[in-house]
Amino acid sequence: MPEGHTVHRIARQLGLDLVGRRLAVSSPQGRFAAGAARLDGQVLVSVEAVGKQLFCTFERGDVLRVHLGLYGAWDFHGLLTPLVPGGAAAGSLGAPRVRSVVRMGEDERESPADEGGLLAAFPPDPVGQVRVRLASDVTVADLRGPTACEVLDPEGAAAAVARLGPDPASTDDPAAAGEVMVQRLTSRNVAVGQLLMDQTVVAGIGNIYRAEMLFRARLDPHTPGGRVPVDVARALWDDWCVLLADGIRTGIMLTRDDLGAAEREAALTDPSLRHWVYHRTGLPCLVSGTPVVVEEMAGRKLYWCPTCQV
Repeated sequence: MPEGHTVHRIARQLGLDLVGRRLAVSSPQGRFAAGAARLDGQVLVSVEAVGKQLFCTFERGDVLRVHLGLYGAWDFHGLLTPLVPGGAAAGSLGAPRVRSVVRMGEDERESPADEGGLLAAFPPDPVGQVRVRLASDVTVADLRGPTACEVLDPEGAAAAVARLGPDPASTDDPAAAGEVMVQRLTSRNVAVGQLLMDQTVVAGIGNIYRAEMLFRARLDPHTPGGRVPVDVARALWDDWCVLLADGIRTGIMLTRDDLGAAEREAALTDPSLRHWVYHRTGLPCLVSGTPVVVEEMAGRKLYWCPTCQV
């Protein structure tokens, strides 16, 4: 499942290349035809990510809410602005001819271009089951496989946001937002490993960040929230602020904090170097040497070290 950093990167890409433009909105798959017709021809005025959800506001107040779920992704075609100044992005060699595609979802990557680096025409034909297409004259964003995709009025969108826990990247006051997370986590008699994935407690954390944050805190994932010391809960929030910002910047969940500059550079291209415990079942813990274990918690795989996390 795409975690919070990916959704924030999608929001930023949409903001850079589609906000302020009048869009052709369609549903090539047909499952969102009515919603697409409602949005078609409107100017996209803002895009906000809160946790794992995306809220795209149009000029008449309509809000497109998207939750990617386990399998959703956005494909971007055409003229794209680098998310990091000076960085790489798919680009145009004399629009409307297009060089490449960027996919943003669980596996964010740049897809290979056609021979010669150009597609024959723009916009490209939809590929696969595209639920929604947002298109300007030079940029296309295709959404496929979301868990949720709906048009809300402003009040409905505000209610959807209000149901979510705090998100460090969606607040002007991280300290106050952190206290909300601390209160919600420490007031529940539910395993902390489950609470960190509860989007009403804190927004944006998925399976990878959950396992890694608990290891970094040396916290037993079975500890009830009510038995987590307040200072430890605050440290979890502070760590989430750091990891989320890094993930938004790089597009990669790199959670080991013991790497030097050269090792970190290697980890950016080698997923096996990025994490303390995630996907390391049976391998020696990088700190204690104890085999990392995996179990089911709330329907998802939980990785942890029974020696370090006590």
